[in-house]
Formats: sequence, structure tokens, C-alpha cells
Amino acid sequence: MTLRLFLDCDPGIDDAIALTYLLCQDDVDVVGIAASGGNVATAQVVANTLGWLELAGRSDIPVHPGHPLPLARHGDDPRVTATDMADIEYADLTHGQTGTGYATLPTPTVAASSTSAAQAWVDAARAHPGELIGVVIGPSTNLALALDIEPRLPHLLRRLFIMGGAFNYRGNTHPTTEWNVTFDPESTAQVLTAWDRARHEQPDLELPVIAPIEATEAVAMTPERLSVIRDSATGEAWTPVLDQLAEALRFYFEFHDWDGLGYLAHIHDPFVLACALAWARNPDQPAGELPWAQTATAPVDVELTGTLTRGETVADWLGRWGKEPNAEIIRTIDADPFLDHLGATLTKGPHHEQRPENT
Repeated sequence: MTLRLFLDCDPGIDDAIALTYLLCQDDVDVVGIAASGGNVATAQVVANTLGWLELAGRSDIPVHPGHPLPLARHGDDPRVTATDMADIEYADLTHGQTGTGYATLPTPTVAASSTSAAQAWVDAARAHPGELIGVVIGPSTNLALALDIEPRLPHLLRRLFIMGGAFNYRGNTHPTTEWNVTFDPESTAQVLTAWDRARHEQPDLELPVIAPIEATEAVAMTPERLSVIRDSATGEAWTPVLDQLAEALRFYFEFHDWDGLGYLAHIHDPFVLACALAWARNPDQPAGELPWAQTATAPVDVELTGTLTRGETVADWLGRWGKEPNAEIIRTIDADPFLDHLGATLTKGPHHEQRPENT
């Protein structure tokens, strides 16, 4: 059975690992990739996504440019000026000026799609109603804009997985907020509202999954694990991909060490993508569980006006709002088995790399 997947990302170093993991999946049809501004500006995200795909020999996958501004900056004039872009904060301290750390990517030979990311979300969902897995590992800007085009999008997707948020936890951006949500809080809020509304119309609709940083920070790549992956890998065409991933991760290791976390790297995004695909292959998970994870459901919203807490994700664990849950939140992750799986997958590489040895 072929899985249909639409990925919205903002590479970004851990996004790049997620991308390469995705390219190793034999049973996945990557219907499209949306490039969202977040870790770096949208134009750079587009270039990075195209560059990683070029390096891996997968320029056939369409990359759709996202809107260059978070929702709060959208005005009536569709034109975006340098002034609009001037004071947007990006995560270059974390991912490097280009979002690729120390990696060097090839110049893409294929241009980005002329279809916007928001329209691509809608087109993919309409083309594969009830089949499409949506995975957002950057800000939710494009998905929120897609909902403006097609309000019934939640009914068309098979399930939505989001990396973002921090629930009752210190942030990695502001004191209580996580980067993807902080970059565009309105978009996350609109997405959650849309799925909440859709579940009132269709109660059996799958809850969106949110993987916040208090869970995903358990997924830590180390130099030792990276060395095993590189030393065990086969396939000449795949080796350059792993070499550049290692260069990107070297920057990521240095950042985490500078930030007082040790010489390692929290790789949030690959887990969320892998969890989504593993669930899609075996959706009959026991209550409170997802692949490699334990979960809880709750009503969730995003703080939009707090002077100290704008962008904070809030879960009503005690039921004080009197609302039904609108999200399944990953609470803990069994990180070592997942990291073993990730390492084995990246070591093996794409299926076509193995064919000469298996025939």
C-alpha cells in the first residue's frame, strides 16, 4: 500500500534529516513539499529544500514556495516589501546563516513549483481525499492559508501531525514558547480552530497530533550515533548526502554545546515524520499511544496577546474550559528505539541504492 504524504518544512538542520529519512521510504508517495519561512527566510528555505533533494537525486519531488510573512504581518496589499521583511527574527543562530550549518549543497537544476504552498496543500488533499497524511515540521503559515482556500481541508486529510509547542515547559525561543509556534502563533491557532470545528461536524475525525519540545528534546543525535551511520552506510550516491548531513549536524552539535546542552543535537523533526508514517502503516494504536510515544488528549489553544507569553501553547488538562479535546499531544518518547530505527534507515539509504546488491 502506497502512503500519500504532504510535508511542510523549513530546512533547517533537523528538517534536513527528516527529508533524507523520507527519501528512504519505499512505500511513500511524496505528493509535494511546502517550503515555509521559519528557521530562515522563505526564499532560503526553498533553495535549501531544492538543494537537499538535488543532492539526493530526487529533484522530481515538487517544492512549493510558502508565503514570506507570518500571518500577523499579512495586509491587504499582496506585495511584500523589504520593509515588511526587515525585522523578522529567524533561527540563524541555531541553524546557520543559510539554514544548513556547515553543509554545502549543490545548485538546484530544477526550479520551485509555480503553485503556492497553500494551494498545493489544497490540491494534494483534493487529489487524495481521505488518504493524505499531512506533516508540518515548520510554522503552520501555509496550512492556515490553505484553510482559507478550502475550509473543509480537515475532512480531506487522513491525519495531521505537527511539530511544535511547549506545554507547561520552558521554551526554546521565549521563556514559555517553542520556535515553530512563536514564529507564527496565529497560524497554529487557526489550524487548531479549524480541526476543532471539523470534529464537531465529524466526531470520528482523527485528532491532529502535536509533538511539543518537552517530548521531542529526548530525541538526541550524538557524534557516536552519527559515526555509526556514516561508517556503516553503503551506496556511492548516498554517501555525499550523509557527508553533508554530518557537516550540518556539526554546526548543530556546536550550537547545542554553546547553549549548555552538551555536544549533541535535539532532532525534533525526523521523529514527527517517522511517527506519522509508522502510524499510517498501523493506525490501530492503543489509546494513549503512538509509535515510539505515549500521548494524552486535551483541548489546546495558543496565547496570542500575552506580553510575556505570546505564542505559548496551552492545554486544558483539568477541563476548566468545558471543551472536548482537539489534539493528541505526545507526552513522552521512547527515544533510543526510535534513534536505532532512524540510524538503520539512514544507513540503508533509499531503496534504489540497494538494488544492485539485491539482484
